[in-house]
Amino acid sequence: MQLVLHAGAHFTEDERLVRCLLRNKEQFSNRGVAVPGPGKYRVLLRETLDALEEAPPAPEARDILLDAILDEESADRMILSHMYLFGAPRACVRDGIIYHSAPQRLAHLSSLFPHDDIEVFLAMRNPATFLPALFTKAPQSDMESFLRGADPTEILWSDTIDQIRTAAPRITLTTWCFEDMPMLWAQIIREMAGLEHGEKIIGGFDLLSEIMSDEGMQRFRAYLHSHPTMTEMQKRRVIAAFLDKFAIDDEIEEELDAPGWDDSTVETLTEIYEEDMARVARIPGVTFIAP
Repeated sequence: MQLVLHAGAHFTEDERLVRCLLRNKEQFSNRGVAVPGPGKYRVLLRETLDALEEAPPAPEARDILLDAILDEESADRMILSHMYLFGAPRACVRDGIIYHSAPQRLAHLSSLFPHDDIEVFLAMRNPATFLPALFTKAPQSDMESFLRGADPTEILWSDTIDQIRTAAPRITLTTWCFEDMPMLWAQIIREMAGLEHGEKIIGGFDLLSEIMSDEGMQRFRAYLHSHPTMTEMQKRRVIAAFLDKFAIDDEIEEELDAPGWDDSTVETLTEIYEEDMARVARIPGVTFIAP
């Protein structure tokens, strides 16, 4: 079995991505790729990993779990999506580490599927906007309390990825930047399904249509129709050009709710994030999707 786990991050169009996968469910099933409905596995998967905190998996645990999720469907590849597997937004940053529980949880998952291929897909988002988004779901009244004294400039995605690779080296990771998702959306879906570049999927421009005007989308689709042989890289450059002209400002502008942070803080965190992404891209066992 090829097990694909989309694990977030929070506030990175996660539920929209699940809906897109489900729209392709029948097409993918014909290729041996199962996309179970989240209701079939989210509670079950979380409870299974919780149990593994206390004891190693029983010999039959893997087969029982797969049977419960697949419900007699035959598949060589299965895509699951669970945003809360590594913690709720209010509690997923500990000791200056994003998703501090991810390494141990994925080590347990690896032990549950010892002979299967496991791929984890994880979007990363600029801490300058990601941490404030998490903060909106937290009970604390200020960012310092929410971060438990951690310096936001030292909260790095590369630390999370490094710890995952150390704890679960058999698991491969595919990552990308949330900020690039409008250009990468279709490729992310294809990578999850194990499809070749350029293969058509349903909803390949779902996210783009949310942030681009109707006129822009009409002109964009007309341009694609008149240039049918464009490569993926060429399409991304075209998307960037159309967004530059037709993006809906209210959809791409973000309001920050981070008490005590000013523009200088945001600029500093953004610079660190960009440098950190270069580090992530170099980590062995990580596939970094970039425009």
